[in-house]
Amino acid sequence: MVSVPRVVIGAPASGHGKTTVATGLLAAFARRGVPVAPFKVGPDYIDPGYHALAAGRPGRNLDPVMVGSDRIAPLFAHGSAGAELAVIEGVMGLYDGRTGAGEDGSTAQVAGVLQAPVILVVDAAAQGRSVAALVHGFRSFGTVRLAGVILNRVGSDRHEQILRDACEEVGTPVLGALRRAGAVAAPSRHLGLVPAAERRAEAQASVDALATLVAAAVDLDEVAAIARSAPPLAASSWSPLAEDPVPGRPTVALAGGPAFSFSYAETAELLAGAGASVVTVDPLRDEKLPEGTRALVVGGGFPEVYAAELSANEPLRRAVADLAAAGGAIAAECAGLLWLCRTLDDAPMCGVLDADAAMTPSLTLGYRDAVALSDSPLAPAGTRVTGHEFHRTTVHPRSGLLLSPAAGAAWQWRGGDPEGFASPNVHASYLHLHWAADPGLARRLVAAAAA
Repeated sequence: MVSVPRVVIGAPASGHGKTTVATGLLAAFARRGVPVAPFKVGPDYIDPGYHALAAGRPGRNLDPVMVGSDRIAPLFAHGSAGAELAVIEGVMGLYDGRTGAGEDGSTAQVAGVLQAPVILVVDAAAQGRSVAALVHGFRSFGTVRLAGVILNRVGSDRHEQILRDACEEVGTPVLGALRRAGAVAAPSRHLGLVPAAERRAEAQASVDALATLVAAAVDLDEVAAIARSAPPLAASSWSPLAEDPVPGRPTVALAGGPAFSFSYAETAELLAGAGASVVTVDPLRDEKLPEGTRALVVGGGFPEVYAAELSANEPLRRAVADLAAAGGAIAAECAGLLWLCRTLDDAPMCGVLDADAAMTPSLTLGYRDAVALSDSPLAPAGTRVTGHEFHRTTVHPRSGLLLSPAAGAAWQWRGGDPEGFASPNVHASYLHLHWAADPGLARRLVAAAAA
């Protein structure tokens, strides 16, 4: 049984201030000395980075589309171990999930699985009494328990009173009202907020300001009481430990740093649980792979922003190419795919793939139900996964030959051409995966490293 107090922060739609409120709550409770566990619904990597700064522990994702609804409670139990309060930030609008799949992947679905009360964040900048109709509609639609409202971007004392009176008409308590505050704003870029890893000092200052703002504007005691109202949850904790870990402790390098900050916390845990010695490498700083590296895992991020710096690190680019040529196992997704290409916006990259990458104005976004077309160190041909694409770049060719002659495409999904690159020792694709959905991915990679 899991008895961690928990609350979900939802909203009517994107842009209402869920990240502001969730991060502020985490930071405010942490400042009080409360051990807090942060979570984010959906595949987003950026918000958990700010959550981690606020909470002092890894931000984790709960995505029922990527990992299956049956793993949500176990992953929550794993991520909230030792915490006295869990704050789960929602995705998009409260009932928005995977397109065409009803509630699947929505904040409401996760709240239901975790039996967690919901606090609705409402951007009230252009609303008055009509906020009552909005709140009443969300409270009466669906089966989640809407426990209260936090008003965001309130203009004045008079405006706040109008909003509070309106919410009282429909019997929904207002737990706080935040005024506009520039000190807490985070800059945005082509895929959303700039990751905390790229602006750590400024991000920490923003998080500290959020803690002060939320502590002054929100009834933290009432939020904690709402979280404690969640009933005990019948779930066993998820474990990253493999039943048969690979012997020998092969060294697996995991790319990190500002250019490659998109990695789920469970990835490193699964690699270690499968028997690897996991060592982080920062391609912007480190000129060589960790001593004894037998495999390399490169997640997502913004290599296009750092193309000049990545290109200038010729010693590391050469080391990665040498690792691939020597048969070392490499698994790369999205940003990692771009880094392995011959060029990125004409800047030389690692040259592992016979392909070139470039920025594009169009956004590619969405879940993909994919099947592996070729054997690779990540998955055997025929493996079925659900992943997520999110990028503004293209790779030419979309799939094709590696420097190894025994190469092929990584994935195929309905409505799309074969995508990515796969060979006996390299897997590179745009598709982001959450390895907790299939821990065998990590073990296969570690086994390839040991071999």
